[in-house]
Amino acid sequence: MAPTAPQLRTNGRTVCLPMRSPSVTYQHACASAEPLTRFPCERRGGGATGWLSSCACPDFAKPKDLDLKREKFGDIVKAQLQPENCDNNQYFDISALSCVPCGANQRQDARGTSCVCLPGFQMISNNGGPTIICKKCPDNMKGVTEDGWDCISCPSGLTAEGKCHCPTGHILVERDVNGTLLSQATCELCDGNENSFTVANALRDRCIRCEPTFVNTSRSCACSEPNILTGGLCFSSTGSFPLRRISTARYGEVGMSLTSEWFAKYLQSSAAACWVYANLTSCQALGNMCVMNMNSYNSATFDACRLFQFIFENTGGLSTVHSISFWRQNLPWLFYGDQLGLAPQVLSTAFLPTNFSFKGENQNTKLKFVAASYDIRGNFLKWQTLEGGVLQLCPDTETRLNAAYSFGTTYQQNCEIPISKILTDFPTPIFYDVYLEYTVENQHQYILAVPVLNLNLQHNKMFVNQDSNSGKWLLTRRIFLVDAVSGRENDLGSQPRVIRVATQISLSIRLVPNTINGNIYPPLITIAYSDIDIKDDNSQSVKVSFSVTYEMDHGEADIQTDIALGVLGGLAVLASLLKTAGWKRRIGSPMIDLQTVMKFLVYYAGYLANVFFIITVGTGLYWLIFFKAQKSVSVLLPMPVQEERFVTYVGCAFALKALQFLHTLISQITIDIFFIDWERPKGKVLKAVEGEGGVRSATVPVSIWRTYFVANEWNEIQTVRKINSLFQVFIVLFFLEVVGFKNLALMDSSSSLSRSPPSYIAPYSRILRYAVSAALWLAIGIIQIMFFAVFYERFIEDKIRQFVDLCSMSNISVFLLSHKCFGYYIHGRSVHGHADTNMEEMNMNLKRESENLCSQRGLESNTDGQTFQIAISNQMRQHYDKIHETLIRKNGPARLLSSSASTLEQSIKAYHMMNKFLGSFIDHVHKEMDYSIKDKLLLERILGMEFMEPVEKSIFYNDESYSFSSVLYYGNEATLLIFDLLFFCVVDLACQNFILAAFLTYLQQEGQ
Repeated sequence: MAPTAPQLRTNGRTVCLPMRSPSVTYQHACASAEPLTRFPCERRGGGATGWLSSCACPDFAKPKDLDLKREKFGDIVKAQLQPENCDNNQYFDISALSCVPCGANQRQDARGTSCVCLPGFQMISNNGGPTIICKKCPDNMKGVTEDGWDCISCPSGLTAEGKCHCPTGHILVERDVNGTLLSQATCELCDGNENSFTVANALRDRCIRCEPTFVNTSRSCACSEPNILTGGLCFSSTGSFPLRRISTARYGEVGMSLTSEWFAKYLQSSAAACWVYANLTSCQALGNMCVMNMNSYNSATFDACRLFQFIFENTGGLSTVHSISFWRQNLPWLFYGDQLGLAPQVLSTAFLPTNFSFKGENQNTKLKFVAASYDIRGNFLKWQTLEGGVLQLCPDTETRLNAAYSFGTTYQQNCEIPISKILTDFPTPIFYDVYLEYTVENQHQYILAVPVLNLNLQHNKMFVNQDSNSGKWLLTRRIFLVDAVSGRENDLGSQPRVIRVATQISLSIRLVPNTINGNIYPPLITIAYSDIDIKDDNSQSVKVSFSVTYEMDHGEADIQTDIALGVLGGLAVLASLLKTAGWKRRIGSPMIDLQTVMKFLVYYAGYLANVFFIITVGTGLYWLIFFKAQKSVSVLLPMPVQEERFVTYVGCAFALKALQFLHTLISQITIDIFFIDWERPKGKVLKAVEGEGGVRSATVPVSIWRTYFVANEWNEIQTVRKINSLFQVFIVLFFLEVVGFKNLALMDSSSSLSRSPPSYIAPYSRILRYAVSAALWLAIGIIQIMFFAVFYERFIEDKIRQFVDLCSMSNISVFLLSHKCFGYYIHGRSVHGHADTNMEEMNMNLKRESENLCSQRGLESNTDGQTFQIAISNQMRQHYDKIHETLIRKNGPARLLSSSASTLEQSIKAYHMMNKFLGSFIDHVHKEMDYSIKDKLLLERILGMEFMEPVEKSIFYNDESYSFSSVLYYGNEATLLIFDLLFFCVVDLACQNFILAAFLTYLQQEGQ
């Protein structure tokens, strides 16, 4: 019983692998995972058979061929061998995956996976196993038959393999007609005379009729001068076909031109057979060589395309195929012609007479591309659909590969492929003529030829297809994926020096303008090849891509966008002028100076930001709704290049809105605000006089804590907003990522919020991403604002009104100037005369107020109006500035100010003066600086400006809407909401990541 071979496991030092010898004795080749250390060998089993473990490699099993490549997976070490690494007297055991010695009188066969007998030895046993038995032939019969089983006498000598040799033109005969082996082989001459025209075949075992061109040209099986022998064919030298031909393959990307062995052997013969005999496969082979040369045409050289063009031009008398003038009978259809302006006619004149629809009973979303395929020799292979990745070099699942042909789905596929894999998978090129299959109303099926735009094509040394002007393009028909043949020099069996790979294939589908039935123009395949200089195919790789794009004429949409931008931009100018005029009135300056211009530009930036925002949101929602919801296809999404304009608008909206937000922030921190304390001292107290050693009576000081408390509350409501920032970001992200609204932004026709993992995920449209995220942000923001206004402020907490109530409870009024002559006033004077009291008295005051036992809180008697917009006169402002100047005379941080008693006393004195002045102003004490109270006109409220100037008297406008919140975040919620939205969208457009955009937006909101 044969012993069991040891497992391929290692202790970290030595691995012994079994190798089978002809005598079925296990020996071992060893591989060391670490530097070899000798261990005592332990032998188990009996006789000549056994196995080694935990030992150093013995001398008979040195690993000279084994250690070629190692891959370690945990504790398993795998050693890889190739048949070519075995010696001439060894063969590669495909079971043990190692080299095994051949038996006696044997050597390795041509494949290296078995043994054959040496010359002069016949085979007497071969059961298809690893061993054969050979026996030496007798001296009088030293030759071996072709099958190797018998010895035979050879009168004409032996070949190097020990077989019988025959002269050229003879065939070897070893058996008679009934199969009996002859004692002596004979060499029979094939009859090449006119009655037979036979010649020995390639195997020299039978006579066959010689090639027809030999017979036709020379009436013999020889092609003697002056006839021309090329590609195994014989042609007369008296024909009109050009004898010159260029066998050079041009590789412009690597700056190389080489003599192609394939062109040298078959170019002239294919062209001649096509021209002289109209041989169909030769014409196809000639066309293939033209395609391998990138369909490039040069009138000065007779390369493949020039020869093809010569035949095309000189066969004008032949009929056309399917009435297509570019498709000549017997010839492949390679070109659409070289007339200027022909390409736009081909691509835009006629449309496909079939309808595409995304939904409904007549749903049609399948692009049925088929191709006629040919091998390099011009043989027709088959009709085949392009599904399954026929034109896609990148490997993927069949579902994802076939998604490329789903109408309306923008498709992108990119990968990097090793050159070694390309050489293995594409030893010879396959050529494709691509068609689009469609069905008309009568259910008849037709095919439409798909034109090709080869970016590598040269016409008289010019890359015409790389021109932006489509009128200069030269469209072609046939394509291939990999050419590893034309780059071989001297020997077609050798490694190619250069290969050509289709690294970029793009299928473009264009919608007919103003269609409502989903009609399209003929698709266009744009292909770009890369030339790769082969140096080390195991280390080299190439990046390839395949894409399907959809486009339509967006000229009308762009015009409508420009019109909207112009109209709304004009309105923005008018609004900015009105805003600037109102600002000029509020600062009390009629002069137009640089500050006025700058203010106008800032206001215009804010309004223009709103214009861009409205246009971008409207445009995005238009594409989202009309593309995703349409049944019969009438619109297609803009391509990424066409989205650049839209992205620019979004960027402009964000930049201008950021400027407006910055202006709002600066305005908020530069307002003048003073808290008027109406509290009066209560009685007098005895107070010690410093330095005099006595006491005297003094008024009880009014507590400053009420003022500090109100000021602190004002500081807290500075950033109060109507929406919760964290909730806003979280909910938007939840709907986008968890619910799946982000899937609406995919460039496909599906409106589903989910995608199955095995399916193809189309790339995102930046316009749709913006539309979906903007719509969600706006919707959730508006819902929050409505909830805040309708429910939260009414039933839970209204911080703005609470602040006004706090002022009344604290007996503190707020005098706020946002402009030089304009501001707001919150009347907080207590109706009870004082607020610095105990809890019992305060509760009693509140009870009296609730029972209407005291006067109302309003500035005017018998009114509740506590908030006002104020327009003050210049005289009042001047008096205010005189007092205010003493408060701000010292600049810099408080810790750097002088702390002398005189400075402190001056500040306290100035505070009391301002408090007394503003209190007396409110009480109408200063008749020369009096004010009147009135309501604003409706038009004044709409325009946000005051028609009357406060020349002699200041004007207090009743303000029931608490518009003093306009100097707070609360009153600028729309600006903040749009700014946050644009910030989120700009980050997402830049990085295509909703999570990162949400995180950065929240940080930005917290930083406000």
